[in-house]
Amino acid sequence: MRHEDRIRLRDELLAEARQRTLIMGILNVTPDSFSDGGAHDGYEEALAHASLMVAEGADIIDIGGESTRPGAVAVSEAEELARTIPVVKAVAGPDRKPVSIDTYKAGVARAACEAGAVIINDVTGMSDPGIVAAAAETGAAYVLTYHRGAKDPEVDAAKEMLSFFERAIEQCEADGLPREHIILDPGVGFAKSYEQNFQVLGAVDGLVRTGLPVLIGVSRKSFIGKLYGNEVGERLTGSLAAALDSVRRGAHMLRVHDVAEHKQAIQMWEAIEHAAH
Repeated sequence: MRHEDRIRLRDELLAEARQRTLIMGILNVTPDSFSDGGAHDGYEEALAHASLMVAEGADIIDIGGESTRPGAVAVSEAEELARTIPVVKAVAGPDRKPVSIDTYKAGVARAACEAGAVIINDVTGMSDPGIVAAAAETGAAYVLTYHRGAKDPEVDAAKEMLSFFERAIEQCEADGLPREHIILDPGVGFAKSYEQNFQVLGAVDGLVRTGLPVLIGVSRKSFIGKLYGNEVGERLTGSLAAALDSVRRGAHMLRVHDVAEHKQAIQMWEAIEHAAH
């Protein structure tokens, strides 16, 4: 896909996120992701699932080639490239839904953008110092995640998150990435205690006040299972509840496994909101 087409898709996406809540459908081309590992790691299976999510209402397809679940085995850059780039090339296109690459490696991010991705979704908060430059040079939007590296249950995560983003946004700009191309993610499930996940979700309003788009990823995560005492496949209700609360607080994007269900829940919420105003 041409550079101009990727820039157009990026700008249209960021503008659309100001108008309505967008759904980012999760496409894990991995054998070991916590929720659906192995279900879509074949090329044909991945393409079929991407098509299904688009049909169900996904606005973005987020393609990942390495599991970020606790205890997951690290994947080499070569392996991650082999898993993701063919799928990115097949799914991306100037007249298709925008593609996001879920990676923390600058090399994978750059290759994926050259193959057609318009968002770099880095859940590690710039663990690779070259990844922001990759976003700046390829023209991609960049998901900046609050990931403090190590868990500390004593930290006021809501307060620290805002300070983290203030510093990290300045670093992104210093590395050449325009502020308007940054998307904020509170990083639910990453280096946080059970209680801290709720703290950052309760502070989504503060992220919205930065003026930058906010992405929320809570789908099927373990804090939901701990609250209800259920397994991964039984966490849809909690996922929907947490997602809708974030939408109520102003979130612009939701990263989800269950596209159709989240799409319908948002439609209902928006219908009530429009009627109330």
